[in-house]
Amino acid sequence: MTDGPSREVAGARPVRDEDAFDTDAVAAWLRDNAGDASGLDVSPEVRQFSGGASNLTYLLRYPDQDLILRRPPAGQKARDAHDMGREYRIQTQLAPVFAHVPTTVAMCDDLSVIGSEFYVMERLVGHIPRRELGLDLDPDEVRTLCTNVIDLLVDLHSVDPVAAGLDGLNRGDGYVGRQVSGWSDRYRRARVWNVGSFESVMRWLDENQPPDSGSCLIHNDFRLDNVVLDPDDPTHPIGLLDWEMATIGDPLMDLGGALAYWVQADDGRVFRGTRRQPTHLPGMMTRREVVAYYCERTGRTLSDREWAFYEVFGLFRLAVIIAQIWYRYHRKQTTNPAFKHFGKLVILLEFRCRRLIKQAGR
Repeated sequence: MTDGPSREVAGARPVRDEDAFDTDAVAAWLRDNAGDASGLDVSPEVRQFSGGASNLTYLLRYPDQDLILRRPPAGQKARDAHDMGREYRIQTQLAPVFAHVPTTVAMCDDLSVIGSEFYVMERLVGHIPRRELGLDLDPDEVRTLCTNVIDLLVDLHSVDPVAAGLDGLNRGDGYVGRQVSGWSDRYRRARVWNVGSFESVMRWLDENQPPDSGSCLIHNDFRLDNVVLDPDDPTHPIGLLDWEMATIGDPLMDLGGALAYWVQADDGRVFRGTRRQPTHLPGMMTRREVVAYYCERTGRTLSDREWAFYEVFGLFRLAVIIAQIWYRYHRKQTTNPAFKHFGKLVILLEFRCRRLIKQAGR
């Protein structure tokens, strides 16, 4: 589903020089490989979405339709990150059993086309919340939006991976342990001299990790700015984007990762300055309320002490993601000005983790 090409698409800006690719080569490849090549007989106008900090996302604007292209960034990458084929397969196979996935168009693993793998999908037309909501909703409507978004996560966690043909993602028991050790290793590899060691945090996570609380399909990057809202009813999500890190794992780890981005109105001034989504608005649930609502919907019980592990891990994992990007920026593998202060964010997140650990010990 697309709207007219004359309409502006929020967040789509001119392509940065370092992220440019051969538009004509992509257009020719698409004409030969898309299942339906109608309307693809010209080269599209290309714009770049500035919101993402991992894989690069572009708008391909054709006269009668819009498509989205995803490709990995330049520079050092985590060993198992930025797998375009994996992301494409997950979306393609999930679509028949989970209606909130964009329709995929084609996957290219021929590096001669633009120098990297990429895939193309249809663009879902709707509003994507950014740092500010960008909608005129009253507190009751914001509350409805908030609960509907958490319901979307609950619905994803109830998908049958076998029915989706995604049970091959399951590596069995021990998901929590693999995540703690894996992300700790990533941090040590990505760390540069001007951020903290996180060693005390990693040690606490290792010593306090619980057994897996369950196993289901998880998104692993569930945020409001990955949700597309219905243009006719913006309290209702119609799509979930960015399946790069989706897998089968512990649902509470997914929730903890989501709430790492959840900056609320009563947080301290410094932490409020890191807000990237409108979770501070009147009507939005607090992190504690989100956990309680999720547990109610899924029939779980979870004490504050038990939740502390998932909250700290979510913040630590976010710090690792930011540290990996900071590594590339620090070594001038990217010049994106949005990453200029990411080193400070890593330091702030270590401080927050240590404070939560101290509170959990009481």
